[in-house]
Amino acid sequence: MLKILYPKMYVSSILEIKLETLKELGIKGILFDLDNTIVRRDSVKFSPEVQGMLEEFKRQGFKLGIVSNNSHKRVGSIAGPMEVTSVHRAVKPWVRPFRHALKLINTAPEETALIGDQIFTDILGGNLAGLYTILVVPMEGKEFWGTRMISRPLEKFVLAKLKKHPEVFHGKWD
Repeated sequence: MLKILYPKMYVSSILEIKLETLKELGIKGILFDLDNTIVRRDSVKFSPEVQGMLEEFKRQGFKLGIVSNNSHKRVGSIAGPMEVTSVHRAVKPWVRPFRHALKLINTAPEETALIGDQIFTDILGGNLAGLYTILVVPMEGKEFWGTRMISRPLEKFVLAKLKKHPEVFHGKWD
């Protein structure tokens, strides 16, 4: 039953994701969660390292998109300058926003990865949509109160179960 909440890969940062590994898996498109996955929730800019990685994804031919529960203004202000397509107010884990994003980047579920920091929105929704899900440890900084008070405590239970599946872990994490 919990397997629907398990990512296919778990890393401490998107910077640990190897492009070669994604290519070997047949991944052609990558959908990202926004807040605390590729940009801190209290920031409107990518770190230079994340910006460089996103540019490298694009140079390597990956089609990129953002699926976020956040507002059009916030998502657009970050996705726009990078020329990355986006879906805002996604209401994850509903499958519909993921399917919409797949149409926007023109990839099939089995050739698309979803990278996010939350199990009950990103990973659950990505798994329901048939995507290759990658969980990242959330970036440091401010979190939405609902995430901090409800989701994160529940995620600890799932992560404890997930530790029994070392095949999903890549890189260092705690």
